[in-house]
Formats: sequence, structure tokens, C-alpha cells
Amino acid sequence: MFMNPVIVIFGANGFIGRYLTRHFARNGKEVVAIARSREGWSGDGMFLEWDGKTLGPWALALEGAEAVINLSGRSVNCRYGEVNRDLIKQSRVDATRVIGEAIAVCKIPPKTWINSSTATWYRHAEDKPQDDWTGDGGKGFSCEVAQAWEDAFFGANVSPETRKVALRIGMVLANEPETVYDVLWKLTARGLGGRMGSGNQHISWIHMEDFLRAVDFVIGDPFLDGIVNVTAPEQPLNRDWMRYFRETVGMPLGLPATRWMLELGAWLMRTETELVLKSRWVQSTRLKDAGFRWRWGKAGAAIADLKGRPGLEGFFRSGAGRSAGARVWLPATTR
Repeated sequence: MFMNPVIVIFGANGFIGRYLTRHFARNGKEVVAIARSREGWSGDGMFLEWDGKTLGPWALALEGAEAVINLSGRSVNCRYGEVNRDLIKQSRVDATRVIGEAIAVCKIPPKTWINSSTATWYRHAEDKPQDDWTGDGGKGFSCEVAQAWEDAFFGANVSPETRKVALRIGMVLANEPETVYDVLWKLTARGLGGRMGSGNQHISWIHMEDFLRAVDFVIGDPFLDGIVNVTAPEQPLNRDWMRYFRETVGMPLGLPATRWMLELGAWLMRTETELVLKSRWVQSTRLKDAGFRWRWGKAGAAIADLKGRPGLEGFFRSGAGRSAGARVWLPATTR
């Protein structure tokens, strides 16, 4: 059916899914994009629909795939009422469970199954960084979701021929409407780009270009499995993070926001303050030790770079997303 290696992407119509789908299509892969609806799909590859919880004809696409990448899950950018809490958790657990069931019955199992997770798995950390090996799990709703998500993934009974990697991803930056970059840009442009809360919380982030390269790297390195953090080397404080936005926007004024102001703003925007107040100080030790090299390790440079790359088309028109140099890994004997 396909002439080239196949990459199957679940949640392909979401923010990250659109970029991954375009990236692999541009680099000669056959892409199967799977989502609950076509809305938001980039138009790259073959589209298949699913409901995110039951087996269906889509499962045939997993046969012999080079990689299966699962990004499915209800957005966390909402108020955490009872209904949304259930949707956030169950959409992730159900999708992961049924993908595992599909892989388990494959005659030719996929080589690699990458499941999205989140840097929010770790505790609020202002004292020391949390890495892939020694980081401490956190408490609260978001951490519980992350733990349940990973439990479903690592509990899936699939063939040992399929390598399993859970990516604990930091905030992915791209100049895309309604994403973190866009929201912070607009706040900064209005003079509201000061520190949030104490300003001492760390920000775990990664430039979209490095995220795409990191996924390439993980697929290409047969020694990486289990937990892999995907964040940039520099984890700035919120006060510095917002200063980088002010410098890029060209807005010298940045009014600080106290907790009560953030609570009010979050209520008006139908989101939660945890998304900006939790200190995520998460390091990608395993990627670094495996030989991955970031192109955008400094937050200020990354924020400035994305100014000139608006939207999906603008990002790839700039030449980003090419896989050359992404698979910079060495055999175990030379590491």
C-alpha cells in the first residue's frame, strides 16, 4: 500500500499534530493522520477518523509502521470542572488503551510507539531541576492525569518488538494562533507582560523546530525507551521569560500580575492559573546523554526567532522541519 516508511499520528489535527504531520510528509514519509474530525488537519498524508476509544478500520494502518505517535487528549486549556476533568483524563487513557489493543493484534508490530506525556508529571520545583532519572512525581489533578496516562501506556501488553517511549514534553513554542506564544505575545503587546505571581517559577519549554528534531531523534535511536523528557536546556524564571517577550515585542512596559489578578484573568479566559504558576524545572538528561543537540537552547533567542515564522505555512517556509542533522546519535559503545 505504501512505498515509503509509514508514520501514524493520532491527534493529528491538534497543534503539535499538524506540525508533525507536515514535518514527516516534507521528509519523504508516508503519513497516516488519525483524529476525531478533519477540522484542523493540515491536509498532509492520508486521513482516517476514529472515536478515540474503540477499535476500527484505522487499526490496519499500524501494520508494519515505522512509528506510531499518540498525541490524543482533550486540551487542558480550560476550567477544571468535574466534566472537563473527566474528559481530560479519560480522553488520554482511552486513546492510549485502544492503541495498545490495536498494536497487540498486529501481525507486523510497529517498530516504535511514542506516547505523549507531559512535564507536568513532576512536582512544583523551585529548589532543583527534575530530570528523567531522578525527578519527583507531583501531586494534584494534572499530575494524576499524567500518571494515569503513563500507566495506560506502560501497562499496554504489546509485542517486545515494539519499542515504547513516553515523551514528557514541556511547553512547545510556535507562532500559532491561540497557543502559549500567541497569548503571551498579545498580553505583552498590551503592556501586561510583567512577571506572573512571584515570577520565580521555572518555565519548561521547547522550540517547535527542536521538538520535531527530537521526535526524529527518538525514532532513529533504538537505545532510547521508557521515559524521555523533551525540554530545552535553559529553564528560565517566569520574570526572565516575560522579559524576553517584552524585548521581542518591543514593549518596555510590563505590568506584573498578582495571584488574584491571574485568578480573575483565568476565570475570564476559561482556563487555570496552574498553567502559569506551577514551577516546571524539567531537564532532558537522556536526550543530551544520547547525543541530541538543540538548535534553540536559549529562550530569548527562540522567542525572537519565532516572531518571523507565523503559522504552519510560515514556519515551514522558513526551512524549519528538515530532518537533516536530527538523528545525531552514536552506538552505545561510543557514548
